[in-house]
Amino acid sequence: MSRTLASESARINLRTSTEAKAMIERAAALMGTTVSSFMLQNAYEAARRIVTESNTLLMTERDFEAFTSSIENPPQPKPALRELMARR
Repeated sequence: MSRTLASESARINLRTSTEAKAMIERAAALMGTTVSSFMLQNAYEAARRIVTESNTLLMTERDFEAFTSSIENPPQPKPALRELMARR
């Protein structure tokens, strides 16, 4: 985790169960870090992974070939599209 993440002043508050708090405290201690640093590092990594996954498009090789082919050889526009694009 970058030092910038740990030194920012924005605040996040949350409530949890006693069991979850104890587990998080134990994990932080095992990692030799504070609860805040442990939670921030793990939440940030999870958030980055989720955002990256949502911004990634997965497709089969066949679908990728069809996609690139349609970009490289686009179909001719239909008259209705030409008319729409000519409007001001």
